[in-house]
Amino acid sequence: MKKIIIFLALIYWANNAKAEVIIDKTRQRSIPIAITLPMQNEHCTSEHKCSVALVSAGYGVSHLKYRFITDKLNELGYLTIAIAHELPNDPPLSTTGNLFQTRSKNWRRGATTLDFIKTNLAKRFTHYDFENLMLVGHSNGGDISAWLANNDKTYIKKLITLDHRRAPLPRTNNIQVLSIRASDFLADQGVLPSKTEQQAFNSCIIKIPDAKHNDIADYGPAWLKEKIRDILTQYLNNKPCSLLNAQHLS
Repeated sequence: MKKIIIFLALIYWANNAKAEVIIDKTRQRSIPIAITLPMQNEHCTSEHKCSVALVSAGYGVSHLKYRFITDKLNELGYLTIAIAHELPNDPPLSTTGNLFQTRSKNWRRGATTLDFIKTNLAKRFTHYDFENLMLVGHSNGGDISAWLANNDKTYIKKLITLDHRRAPLPRTNNIQVLSIRASDFLADQGVLPSKTEQQAFNSCIIKIPDAKHNDIADYGPAWLKEKIRDILTQYLNNKPCSLLNAQHLS
């Protein structure tokens, strides 16, 4: 049965995913994206808008390599827009010095890209709710998403990061925050909210035993992808964080 579901998802993605390049004329920047409609998109109307997720790739990973996430979000009713933040002429991501400082230019650029895509596509996809947006990002894509979420953008309502490690998660009750953690690296100090902050701001941190940072993509092991998909499904269906943590500790 699982193989049949995966096969049908592949057919759906092949028929509905639209790869394109959006031009930000202000910055003279060509941004590759992939847009996929929700599976039940016929229910999306201007009166009953469907949800939207912007999915930001990790550094060095193609934005097309997160289908295990976008497929699940499409199934859950989301329009997904997968975004390539790094272009061939961009300077390499810093690996030395104070990485929060040396990478902040990259995150600001990525945050500007997310804001631009939101504004641009909201005009085209009028049956979708760009004013109550969810950001999803892996690694550096999660840093970019967290950076934007810390900048008082009222249209951001949910933030999900996949083992990002540098940019602090927002401490606010205005954004639902989930961070799924791998086990091979630690986040920098202050990136993740403390237990007290998690309770105060209703944020959720879930660590997956034996998960590796670089495996969080389509080429990662099947068990890890399935666990992440399950966490996303249950979190977006409002399962309490305490129950999610208890369920995924092994």
